Amino acid sequence: MSTRARYDFDTVIDRRGTWCVQWDGVADRFGVDGLLPFTISDMDFETAPEVLTALRARLDHGVLGYTTWQQDDFRSAVAHWFATRYGTEIDTGRLVYGPSVLSQLSQLLQMWTAEGEGVVVHTPTYDGFRKAITGLGRELRGVPVGDAGALERELARADAKVLVLCSPHNPTGRVWTEPELRQTAALARRHGVAVISDEIHGDFVHDGYRHVPWTRVGGDGRWALISSGSKSFNFPALTGSYGIIGDPADRAEFLRRMETAEGLASPAVLSLAAHIAAYREGGPWLDAVRAYVAGNLALVAERLDGAFPGLGWEPPQAGYLAWIDLRPLGVDDEALQRVLIEREKVAVMPGSVYGAPGFLRLNVGCPRSKVEAGVGALVRGVMAVR
Repeated sequence: MSTRARYDFDTVIDRRGTWCVQWDGVADRFGVDGLLPFTISDMDFETAPEVLTALRARLDHGVLGYTTWQQDDFRSAVAHWFATRYGTEIDTGRLVYGPSVLSQLSQLLQMWTAEGEGVVVHTPTYDGFRKAITGLGRELRGVPVGDAGALERELARADAKVLVLCSPHNPTGRVWTEPELRQTAALARRHGVAVISDEIHGDFVHDGYRHVPWTRVGGDGRWALISSGSKSFNFPALTGSYGIIGDPADRAEFLRRMETAEGLASPAVLSLAAHIAAYREGGPWLDAVRAYVAGNLALVAERLDGAFPGLGWEPPQAGYLAWIDLRPLGVDDEALQRVLIEREKVAVMPGSVYGAPGFLRLNVGCPRSKVEAGVGALVRGVMAVR
């Protein structure tokens, strides 16, 4: 039996009525209930069976008291994942823990920047970054993905203090090469800019590409890698993330802030159990779901190419989010959203959320039948407004 055949990704699981943001919260963003959603970046699949087994075993114990992440089962599982998945040895003495990657980002920004100082990001920009940066009173500085000259100009500004790197990039799905990352690290060191590398999408890199953890290129600069197994193994509702901080003094200060100022000394025990099981036993499931999603992305490419031959859309290098540039078709964003919502009854994230009008972000982390419905609705919607 093939690895993929061991898992069922075709069965539709009804998520309605489970307090699900993507399904039950669709009206909060789109103003209409009951839409078929392709929105927030979680998947409609059950997590790996190995993770579910570990969670059930932990619940069967019955005692859910205060717990600690600073134990060998968790730390060695993270090290095992980096070693076997990326061929990278990590110093587990540099590990930290937080409730989410965004909470870690917020804490690191407060450590390394002051109000009014510049934080550099690539555009288009994940809206969670924008909210975190501007919400703290920092100035968001955008540079286009792939524009090394613009990146150096922004990093060279006197008040630029942090580069927030999304690796792989959300929403485009761009995978940074090792030479690109080394060049970025050298620029950051040259200009005294700290780097926060959000690598939550790193496990979902597609065949032909390779994720390079920042630990391999960061050197003696000021940096932090923040990540979680929750994205790739689809358990964000359990909360929980981890980080690797380069400088020991920065790590100590981060832990002090999280454990005292934030009062977050005890992590969610089910998150620890899920991470350990995923990183020790979940590799085959992850490989299978990536292959299935690659098939979904190929379906989107086939349908778009058939309907709009000049569009030339290609699947992303990583992730399950199809980032689609509709500008060559001259489509009006607002008109398209009205048609998708009112006529087609689907919810698709407009590019304006990420500062990129003319684009759409279609979540295809779902059974193929849902993808077929979504891309069919999108094709009809675009044809209706052209």
